[in-house]
Amino acid sequence: MVRELGLRPYEPTWHAMQAFTDARDASTPDEIWLLEHPPVFTLGQAGKPEHILQRGDIPIVRIDRGGQVTYHGPGQLMAYTLLDLRRLGFGVRELVRRLENSVIALLDDYDIAAYGKVDAPGVYVRDADGEEAKIAALGLRIRNGCCFHGLCFNVDMDLAPYSMINPCGYQGLRVAQLRDFGVVETPATIAARMAAKILQQINQLPA
Repeated sequence: MVRELGLRPYEPTWHAMQAFTDARDASTPDEIWLLEHPPVFTLGQAGKPEHILQRGDIPIVRIDRGGQVTYHGPGQLMAYTLLDLRRLGFGVRELVRRLENSVIALLDDYDIAAYGKVDAPGVYVRDADGEEAKIAALGLRIRNGCCFHGLCFNVDMDLAPYSMINPCGYQGLRVAQLRDFGVVETPATIAARMAAKILQQINQLPA
């Protein structure tokens, strides 16, 4: 089931994912939630506070996903994947690869070359200067064989808050968004296509 939820505050959404995961059983259908958040920095469970370089007005929330610090804000599409991995028949590393491939496939529809990296999960492109930049980040939590959290994809947003952090814990990491490539979309207009790419990936038979 795919749910398009619009603009939602971060913390209630996070707690709703936890509650959904705790309440589900072997027959509970998987869900994908597509939405945007007001500005927020999230710090993973092993995240280091020193990767937050400036403490401005943007709230900081320590959460239970993996990874370091990242930024969420309007114009960024969140795709939360609430999946029963036991039923799907693959593990978290395979899920990461499939989520990366869903973004890569979406970007390919716009003739934008993108790739993943084994040592640094996420999706990367080359910006106008030919430099590597991250356009999508992933963070997941597995509980009782089921996952929640998911990916964030930069569509058309204010990238300035990324200068206040070391994105994903990497000093100097450049970030990009779909708009940089002359593509005019919003999270709302691209959400259904993103969901279709994710579903195509997760419904493939395990390799």
